[in-house]
Amino acid sequence: MTTHDVVAIGCGPFNLGLAALASTVPDVDVVVLEARPELRWHSGVMFPDALLQVSFLADLVTLVDPAHPLSFLAYLRDADRLYPFYVRERFHPTRREYEDYLRWAAARLPVRFSHGVSSVEWAGDRFAVSGPGFAVEARHLVLGVGTAPHVPPALAGLGDRLAHSSDYLHRDVSRERVTVVGSGQSGAEVVLDLLRRNLSDGRPAVSWLTRTPVFAPLDYTRLVLEMTTPAYVRHFHSLPQDRRDALRAEQWRHYRAISSETLDELHDLLYRREWEHGLAPVELRPGVSVVSSAVSGDGVVLECLHRDTGRTFRHVTDLVVAATGYRQAPTPFLAPLEPFVRRDDQGRYVVALDHSIEIDPAIGGRVFVANADLHSHGVAAPDLGIGAVRNATILNAVAGREVYPLPAHTAYTSFTAPGETVD
Repeated sequence: MTTHDVVAIGCGPFNLGLAALASTVPDVDVVVLEARPELRWHSGVMFPDALLQVSFLADLVTLVDPAHPLSFLAYLRDADRLYPFYVRERFHPTRREYEDYLRWAAARLPVRFSHGVSSVEWAGDRFAVSGPGFAVEARHLVLGVGTAPHVPPALAGLGDRLAHSSDYLHRDVSRERVTVVGSGQSGAEVVLDLLRRNLSDGRPAVSWLTRTPVFAPLDYTRLVLEMTTPAYVRHFHSLPQDRRDALRAEQWRHYRAISSETLDELHDLLYRREWEHGLAPVELRPGVSVVSSAVSGDGVVLECLHRDTGRTFRHVTDLVVAATGYRQAPTPFLAPLEPFVRRDDQGRYVVALDHSIEIDPAIGGRVFVANADLHSHGVAAPDLGIGAVRNATILNAVAGREVYPLPAHTAYTSFTAPGETVD
């Protein structure tokens, strides 16, 4: 049985970035275990022209170590696309390109695919991690299992009449009437694809229902973007949990809204429909909650509430695409450790500033989380731009020294009160 300094469970961009940064640190051994047979990144919404919503600088390593051999620019050089990318003059890669970059990096790192973890136990002086056909030991763990598609109870029970947006491109959506419930970037991209089909083929009829009062754009203005910097993360983490939760509820437009470019494309398609005839109808209705749903002879019947007026109405469709977001993926393999883990009154991990969870001192190793700390570290948690800094923080904690210097000057905004400092 092999022993590693760190076993990272789950091969998404964050754990892959941890392995990338560790690959140039000779005395820190990191291995990544992934249940799937290959790296796939949001394949259900991998539209050909979809762009990453952050700059290429938010790759696995650059914001901590721009000279690292696994940077996005090193990938471009290796693929002989450095000059085409330069001439393109766009900081945002396509999602397909970014996934290809992740696969390029994974091929150069200790990533073990088809290694689904079944159990993690504390074996006296290290973690025993096992799954079908394998067992390894680790001094520390990093949980990067990501999120799972969430379907609210109001849409449960629709069977094959329901698709989650995360699975959209893998489903047959050739129905006469398709309704998208929920907004955000994924919902908007699904509607964009359906509108293109409507314009070219005349079908399907498209409805878009969302609880938000408007189809709101992402607030990516520059000073607001400073909320994704380490400076804001430190400030957010210093606040009481009830204040963090209140702030996070106010900040939804930073990570759950729609890019301005996508909204512009949607409006352009709607405008082009003005000059066509015989197209199936399209409706956009914000401020609408789906209260319940059922399958009937006519298709799917949604009982809806118009939030501004309080009026209820029925909406009939053939297929519902739920763009209703994600929840933290379950971790049943951690059941043996559960008695030792501290959670808050909402059942969430209590997460320290260095991204380790609070755990009984009887457990000598540390457990860190990647992208399971939205409640403790704020809106930066799911942002690719914070990944390298989070991973450098984890490696520094594991090594017990400054393996990677952390950036100090990250924002012009002063988030704290005058005279207050945050460690």
